Amino acid sequence: MRITTSRTLTDSQATQFFRQPHTPSQRQYEALRTYFVEQLPSREVATHFGYSPGAFRVLCHQFRHDAGKRATFFPTSQSGPRSCPARDPIRERVVALRKRNFSVYDIQRQLAEAGHTVSINTLSLLLREEGFARLPRRGDDERPATVQAEPAPVADVRALNLQPRSFRTRFGGLFLFVPLMRAIRLDEVVRQARLPGSTMIPALQAVRTLLALKLIGTERTSHVMDLVSDDGLALFAGLNSVPKRSYLAAYSYRIDDRATQRLMAGWCSEVQRAGLSRGSSLDLDFHSVPANSTAEPLEKHYVSRRSRSQKGILTFLARDAEPGVLCYAHAGIPKADQAEEIIRFVDFWQQQTGRLPAELVFDSRLTTYGHLDRLNQRGIHFITLRRRTRQMLGAIFSRPASAWQRITLPALTRTFRTPKVLDERISLRGYHGSLRQVTVTDLGHEEPTVLLTNNHRIRCPALVTRYAQRMLIENGISAAVQFFHLDALSSMVGLKVDFDLQITLMASALYRLLADKIDGIYRHAQAKKLFHNLLDVSATVTIEPQQVLVTLDKRAHNPFLLQARLSDDPTPMPWFANKPLRIAFS
Repeated sequence: MRITTSRTLTDSQATQFFRQPHTPSQRQYEALRTYFVEQLPSREVATHFGYSPGAFRVLCHQFRHDAGKRATFFPTSQSGPRSCPARDPIRERVVALRKRNFSVYDIQRQLAEAGHTVSINTLSLLLREEGFARLPRRGDDERPATVQAEPAPVADVRALNLQPRSFRTRFGGLFLFVPLMRAIRLDEVVRQARLPGSTMIPALQAVRTLLALKLIGTERTSHVMDLVSDDGLALFAGLNSVPKRSYLAAYSYRIDDRATQRLMAGWCSEVQRAGLSRGSSLDLDFHSVPANSTAEPLEKHYVSRRSRSQKGILTFLARDAEPGVLCYAHAGIPKADQAEEIIRFVDFWQQQTGRLPAELVFDSRLTTYGHLDRLNQRGIHFITLRRRTRQMLGAIFSRPASAWQRITLPALTRTFRTPKVLDERISLRGYHGSLRQVTVTDLGHEEPTVLLTNNHRIRCPALVTRYAQRMLIENGISAAVQFFHLDALSSMVGLKVDFDLQITLMASALYRLLADKIDGIYRHAQAKKLFHNLLDVSATVTIEPQQVLVTLDKRAHNPFLLQARLSDDPTPMPWFANKPLRIAFS
């Protein structure tokens, strides 16, 4: 290849790096080099590099007579330490332990006993320097003898210990549900539902375990691993030990929708026998259980807590307005069947009680006008909202003042007690006959509230008050979410949600029975407050030859439990060799 010197290098950023230095040290070096090597005049060099003539003469003087000044431009690089104070003192001991098949965690424990605090990262680096590879997975017989976790016993009803003994439990308040459930034939409910069971864990013990976890507010079945060593929880379930999470997660997968319907029907009948009153008016609503999954073929539903639509499982809930307890639940409803769900509920209620519900209260999104007509044909009163359109609002605000009537609502604590109403008869597409439309203003909302009903006899104050009480079902759903953890899914399968809903209904009914027993200020309290104020108490359980004594620890709210009279009489426990349970207060 021919080489020529006729062409010069193109001026670039590399050239400017030397001609226009940016750092102070480089500027001093270039200025001194230009003066001493190229021997340009001092004043010219100072002007070019931005120095005053006097300052540059001082810099030249320092450079001639100070060797330290000359050494600052090109300092000699120093190599790092040849030794490691953290690893070298323990190197031989670590190598010896690794040759004995010790892992880094075993070595760390051995060194800690000898007074050396070393991190896992330091040990891994040392072993890598010495040429050791990672250990393969070892069997239990290959591991060094150390303190290990004690395995919990396997849940087996045949190993239930009936011998006299005494132990402590965190869930002493759980035994207060035993007298409440005395009138409830839970074994008969489980038998009629034909729930699956095994020789080790029969169906009754499985349901009692899941019910106990709901009653104490356990968020997920996986969290039961924190409770497997509590003998009190196992005693309530009728087992020697609490079943592990793998069993509880797999149990619900064996239960189909027909079994959950039978379980709900049997439970509703039994709690009514136990004293839970049944009203004639019911509040209905949908609730979307969010499912954070992209793999499951789920539909999107509106989630009110997040103000958005996302994949989830649509559930239908019914609340008995008079006792204030959830009485019906159904999960896994597709969008195509959403409007039809109210008819399914009516059929279930008629089959369960022998009569149709007297009154249903729900919002505008629950069903269609055609299904309202079907309810009217069956003689069922309903109260619902009508969706407001711009045309409808224009017609409402154009009505003269003489068409409106001022009413007084009975509740004394209301801020807006005297709203105005417009009571009229209308016709809707899909509904045969006339409907009563009551438009309400001055309720504290910017837009009027439009109520639809086929009850032509109810007075406007009672109608407005009754629909306002429908908001209490939102409180019931909120309690189911906050304390019973309705939204805390450990599985995306709708069947799991359906069975979890039935256990939630059972726990909700038991807390309502407890509130009725206590009465007073706790009569309308939610389950979360009842548990934290009254039932979250430790206890000493003493199993005697003839009885089981549960002595609750001292708490400021224990007088309310005494008032409930739940500890007056011993209660036989058929699942525990029929030994009577006696509750005492320390």
